[in-house]
Amino acid sequence: MSGFLPITREEMLARGWDQVDFVLVTGDAYVDHPSFGLAVIARVLEAEGYRVGIVSQPRLDGPEDFLPFGLPRLAFMVTAGNIDSMVAHYTAAKRRRSDDAYTPGGKAGRRPDRAVTVYCRKIREYAPGVPLIIGGIEASLRRFAHYDYWEDKVHPSVLLSSGADLLSYGMGELQTRQLARRLAAGEPIEKIRDIRGTCYLCRQEELPEDYVTCASFAKVSVDKPAHARACRIQLENHDHVYGKTIVQKQTNELFLVQNPPMRPLTQEEFDQVAQLPYMRMYHPSYEKLGGVKAIEEVEFSVIHNRGCFGACNFCSIAFHQGRHVTTRSVDSVVREVEAFTHSPRFKGYVHDVGGPTANFRVPSCKKQEACGLCPDRKCLAPEPCPALQIDHREFVSLLRRLREIKGVKKIFIRSGLRYDYIVRDPDDTFFRDLVTYHVSGQLKVAPEHCSAPVLDMMGKPHIQAYERFSKKFYEITKSIGKEQYLVPYLMSSHPGSHLSDAVELALFLKRHHIRPEQVQDFYPTPGTVSTCMFFTGINPYTMKEVYVPRSMEEKHLQRTLLQYFKPENRSTVIRALILAHREDLIGTGPGCLVPPDRKYLEEHRRQRDRQPQPGGKGARRPHGKTKKPKKK
Repeated sequence: MSGFLPITREEMLARGWDQVDFVLVTGDAYVDHPSFGLAVIARVLEAEGYRVGIVSQPRLDGPEDFLPFGLPRLAFMVTAGNIDSMVAHYTAAKRRRSDDAYTPGGKAGRRPDRAVTVYCRKIREYAPGVPLIIGGIEASLRRFAHYDYWEDKVHPSVLLSSGADLLSYGMGELQTRQLARRLAAGEPIEKIRDIRGTCYLCRQEELPEDYVTCASFAKVSVDKPAHARACRIQLENHDHVYGKTIVQKQTNELFLVQNPPMRPLTQEEFDQVAQLPYMRMYHPSYEKLGGVKAIEEVEFSVIHNRGCFGACNFCSIAFHQGRHVTTRSVDSVVREVEAFTHSPRFKGYVHDVGGPTANFRVPSCKKQEACGLCPDRKCLAPEPCPALQIDHREFVSLLRRLREIKGVKKIFIRSGLRYDYIVRDPDDTFFRDLVTYHVSGQLKVAPEHCSAPVLDMMGKPHIQAYERFSKKFYEITKSIGKEQYLVPYLMSSHPGSHLSDAVELALFLKRHHIRPEQVQDFYPTPGTVSTCMFFTGINPYTMKEVYVPRSMEEKHLQRTLLQYFKPENRSTVIRALILAHREDLIGTGPGCLVPPDRKYLEEHRRQRDRQPQPGGKGARRPHGKTKKPKKK
């Protein structure tokens, strides 16, 4: 067991400790790998000289699982794990998932719903008075009053519902170091209110002097324009250069105070965090339970950057990691991959060299370091900003050095390539190297949709960028004599998507001979612009109304249209086309989506005449025009 941090009292005593300084509680299995946030924070604390114990997926029927080490000397730190516990448990259709890749043996149900809140309440019961700090993705994205899709209502800040003393948002290393030092120096946690990247609750007379306010929990729960404006205030101040302190009233007596974001790690600091002594594996005690599946793709993967200035509206990265891109040095990444070759488990394949967006290695523009990223526009959508820097040279150099390492057979890039950034680079060296050396037969990219209005709501580039990328991808593939394919990620039912837009996407897929095996229905998760649109029906950037497909029926119709070619979807596709007034696409001609069936046609026409149409008026007017159905 040596090398792993202790998860039992016996392991603690074997180290010669009689107490730990910090107990880290997680809803995941304990996996000591730098792609697991808990492991990073634990190793950062260890490097500072603190004794750290891990409590993984504790049971809720008594204090034993929460207190295997007794009370920590300094604090409990709680995270739900690598993903939000509700996303871990439920599909976009709110169906319970049958497995959990972050649990030993893949067994579902080992963590509670809203794990941060549940764990904290238990800790308050079993260890009153011990400082309690929350962090990780679930806490970070729920730090303000937020819409909860699973209960279809607005919840207050997780800091209030959990009863924790302090919330650490974002990546956490720097604020964790400061917190630990001040707690170790004897400072009461209720006095630690000035650390960037943290939130706390206080009374009105305790509020800081300089802050901006957003509408209260009570107001954003019922006033949708106020909710949208609050969302924009929160997003606009999530920049470490110019972001201000934000205050949001949670109850009649308590106010949430969010300090400005913590600065990103420097490259030297990022390198130091990456080279901490991770075991890069799950705790050995899980072996008899079947291991932890989540390690499979990341054990021999490398995270070389953080942050994403792409900032898609449906993605939580911008509100968690931020839009500033920071990178590790080339030498640091090379050392990590060289270390892979000494592992008996390594077979020569580096599964990924990436991050939130794999091919970002430089700032979005020259002014961002001094001025921050523009609060009122995106760097890449709908068209790239004229000031955007596009430069793959360092990434090319990094990948070439990795390919030269003895024992490395193949290096793949699988995480979040921005194809629209690639095609704008006048130097196609990276594009050619990517296609030649770093594709495993299929390359996954994310156009998400083809309808311009929907892509605008997503914060994505228009489909012409994907078509340009696709054309060149296949040209290069052909020139090197390989058989490789693009696999597009697609999303149905995003705010702004009418039924007619889903029909347009189905036609796009047919024209390009794309038959997606999986389609992601839009999933409203806390902290994103798209979730704000889903709840309010308002675009927070423009305050204009946005159509939102909310009913499970329409979401099912839009999703099924993207897989129109499956025989089992025939009836549903016919119904969708009838409701969209696109019966011209029902037939056997080359432009049709699905063959006719008299029984289905008559049944669905009767249903259409009896029921309101999903998609409202937009279902009848693709891009404002009505197309008369052809006679059969």
